[in-house]
Amino acid sequence: MTNTSDTSGPEKLLPGWLLLLGALTAIGPLSIDMYLPSFPTIAQQLGVGSNLVQLTLASFLVGLAVGQMFYGPVSDRFGRKPPLYVGMALYVLGSLACVFAQDVSALIVFRFVQGLGGCAGMVIGRAVIRDRLGTTGAAKAFSLLMLVMGLAPILAPLIGGTVLKLWGWRVIFGGLAAFGLCCLIAIHYAMQETLDRHKAEPLHLGRPLKQYGRLLLDRQFVAYTIVGGLIQGGMFAYITGSSFVLIELHGIKPEHFGFVFGTNAFGLIAASQINARLVGKLTLDTILGRALWLPAGLSLLVALLVAAGVSSLALLLVGFFGFLASYGFISPNASAIALSQQGRQAGTASALMGTLQFGLGILSGVSMSLWHDGTALPLMTVMAICGVGSLLVHRFIARPEHQRQLQLATQP
Repeated sequence: MTNTSDTSGPEKLLPGWLLLLGALTAIGPLSIDMYLPSFPTIAQQLGVGSNLVQLTLASFLVGLAVGQMFYGPVSDRFGRKPPLYVGMALYVLGSLACVFAQDVSALIVFRFVQGLGGCAGMVIGRAVIRDRLGTTGAAKAFSLLMLVMGLAPILAPLIGGTVLKLWGWRVIFGGLAAFGLCCLIAIHYAMQETLDRHKAEPLHLGRPLKQYGRLLLDRQFVAYTIVGGLIQGGMFAYITGSSFVLIELHGIKPEHFGFVFGTNAFGLIAASQINARLVGKLTLDTILGRALWLPAGLSLLVALLVAAGVSSLALLLVGFFGFLASYGFISPNASAIALSQQGRQAGTASALMGTLQFGLGILSGVSMSLWHDGTALPLMTVMAICGVGSLLVHRFIARPEHQRQLQLATQP
């Protein structure tokens, strides 16, 4: 049965359907953050350098990006639940395979499989929100979703560091498999279909390609997707490089790494909840435009200081916190504006958005693996490029196009 669409906002603080979507969307952060403290241990046990272990993260991101292109159009045709069954089953199998990986090459492949399955919940979750809510309601829902998602970066490294110390890194992937199985069961029993099957159109190979082509020509959609994607790329640079910078370069113990990670995630959560209260009082684009100055200015300043030889732990922590906290303002509003005109093809649009954004994340992650000079400069430079780039794209491309669209919509 198809749910009745809500055009305003979530009917209560965290309705059950949004909690489930939060769990599904958190699969990505959990799969990334929980094993970050294990990077040095995995490298040692598999007999490889830390840069090769970082490629297991890049392969997971590739799986996330590629898989979304499949799940989006399929969910627009057959409904939101069937592709979730396929994706979550694949995620569970990929997680179990990681448990038994005997070398880094196998781990890279199995992490790719994990990503192919895990991205289903991320892309379809955005589509479900767009099915049920209007633009303002969607922005609020995305902000509330970050309240649930934000627990993953707080808890995952702490849990991962503890599991690593007690049982080893392989048990971490066993836990991820168990979480995926729980989500699969919840999808079956607790989730209702939100796509009106009567409005679904036949799925042909050429149709998704045409839809993707039209979306790529939609300046507002692409511009706001890139605005959010560049900030996400900076965040993935942090995720990829922070374990080396904090654990190996500045001597933070792996079991304590989660406290730093959790502090930054708390900033993201706080910002997203402030954003949820600002939505309706200020336009989404106004909030977005003001928030973008923080990651751009702060990351650029820290990068310049590191290049000048100033690389204290306190300086880096301030830079990390400011950049990640700003994501709580930027991602919900950029996503809501990008999807605001994509109602009938929400799944396809959500898929392309995710693919483009994770593609930027892959670029930043791979650059961190290739540019490894034993300092914090590569990390801060990539974050600065992403922060400043996002600000420039919004100011000179996204905002003018959005204002043009608003003027067209108000013309008689």
